[in-house]
Order: sequence, then C-alpha cells, then structure tokens
Amino acid sequence: MIVEETAQKIRTMEIRGAGRIARAAAQALLEYSRNLHDRDLAGYCREIQRAADLLVSTRPTAVSLPNAINLVIKPLMNESVVEVAWKNLEERASGFIKRSEDAVSIIGALGARNIRDGDIILTHCNSEAALACILNAHQQGMNIEVYATEVRPRNQGHITIKTLSDAGIKTNFIVDSAARHFMKEVDLCITGADAITVNGSVINKIGTSQIALAAHESRVSFIVAAETYKFAPRTILGERILIEERTPDEILPPEMRSELRNVTVRNPTFDVTPADYVDLIITEAGVYPPEMAYTVIKEQLNWDNADLSTDYPYCEEE
Repeated sequence: MIVEETAQKIRTMEIRGAGRIARAAAQALLEYSRNLHDRDLAGYCREIQRAADLLVSTRPTAVSLPNAINLVIKPLMNESVVEVAWKNLEERASGFIKRSEDAVSIIGALGARNIRDGDIILTHCNSEAALACILNAHQQGMNIEVYATEVRPRNQGHITIKTLSDAGIKTNFIVDSAARHFMKEVDLCITGADAITVNGSVINKIGTSQIALAAHESRVSFIVAAETYKFAPRTILGERILIEERTPDEILPPEMRSELRNVTVRNPTFDVTPADYVDLIITEAGVYPPEMAYTVIKEQLNWDNADLSTDYPYCEEE
C-alpha cells in the first residue's frame, strides 16, 4: 500500500529532507484517498486517520509531517458527505504539494538578497531551501564560494556538493569538525531547519548548533532558510520537540560493537540552535527575526487552540 511504502521510505531516510517528507506524505494520502471511494464517511475518516497516524510516527522531529497532514486533512472534520471529503482532500493535498515546491523558489529569491557578491558561505546538511538561496545568488552572476560539511553519519553533504558542483559553484568540502577552523574565512552561514519553535530556536541536523556557536563567536551572520510549515505550533503550549536518535549501526557496525562491551553508541539526528545565535529566518511568507516565530505560527499555519491540545483530530467518529 502506498502509505506503508511511503512511511518505510521516510523512516529509512530513502526520502529525506523536511520538505520532501511533507510532500511525500501529502501525495501518499492523496493516492490512498483515491482507493477509498467505496467507503462511507465514517469508514473513510477512520482509514485516513490510520494512514495519517502512521505517516506522522515515522520521523518525530520533523514537524513538517504533522503540519502538512493537518493542512491537508483538517477540513474533513466539518464534512457530512463523503464525496465532498474526497474532493476537499484531493484539492488540499495537491495545493500543499504545489505550495511547498513554490516556497523553495520564493525562499531562494529572498535569501539571495542577503548574499553579497564575493561572499564565502558555509552550509550544513542538504537543505533545498538553503541551497535555493545559494543557487539563486549564483544565477544572478554573483561570484560566491561555498564551504559544505560532510554531515556524518549519513553523509548528506555528498548530495550538497554534487548540486553545487553541477551548478558551477566553487565548493570546499570539509569534515563537520573543521567548521570552526574555517569560520575565519566565512562571510555568511546558511542552513535549513527541520523545526522552529515558538521562541525562534532552530532544530536542524546534528552539528548545526556548533556551527551557529562558532559563527556567533566569530561575528558571522547565521541565516536559516525554512518553509513556514516547519514552524512547530505545539511549542506554544510548552511542548518540546523530541530529538530523534537513530540506530547505532550508522556509526559502528554490530560486529565492532560486540567487542566494545562498555561502549554505548549515541546517534542523535538533530540538535537545537538557540534563537540568540540566529540572525534571520527566511520563509516564503517573508524574512523574520527569530523573535517573530510566534507570528509565523499564528498567521501562516492552520492550527487553533483545540488542535494544539489534542492528537491531530482529523475526523470525528460517528
């Protein structure tokens, strides 16, 4: 089934990146809905709820998943005719996918305004939005250079340097721990985000907070490029974002760990960068200081207080 296949690909990081994950989830729900035309409204809602729960559970840190699903499915709560529910889900899923794709282009254009000709930029991980800013600046004819990190243990930096190299951008590939060493040569840091809290803190690929700290210490601007659906509404209520820990096999194979009886392998996927280290957050809705994260959540995401206090109430049971 399309939902199970998509969930497995998200869980194993065959589909990676918060934007791609959100679009894949919306597409999976759209295709699954098309197979439920023989259900009554209650049965349809139960199946969509089950599919949504499965998708949300795959990556607990990436708030793009619940935000995308909420934007797509929430109107089903108010429907009384199953045919209208099908139509609304299809329209909203297709609309979200297009909005997500368009958002990256808009962010790229806004982000390029914060890059100067001759800048040396450091980026971390493989962010569509962050890369869009860099690529847009290059396409405008700016002479820029990039430092890109390796991004252990999944090596997402390999994807980043291929994109930059194919675009003809001069790129330096460095190990994660060398970011502080090269910070003295950098004019600007641009990263993406997997989640942004109400106080403007940024959850992103592990190692981001160390880079932001080094940039802050060196008085180098640190900019985050992120779609609005990566802001975390439930942090308004004080809920913390769970930092996902992945399998130790990504760091040490089982045969090596068996010889190290007193060693525990820790493999957090993300870390938290304090808002104090973030200069600007660039979204498709505009450019904000981190202190305005609450405004983005209230104005751009389709959540209300009832939603925030319950577990994604997509459909009401009859």
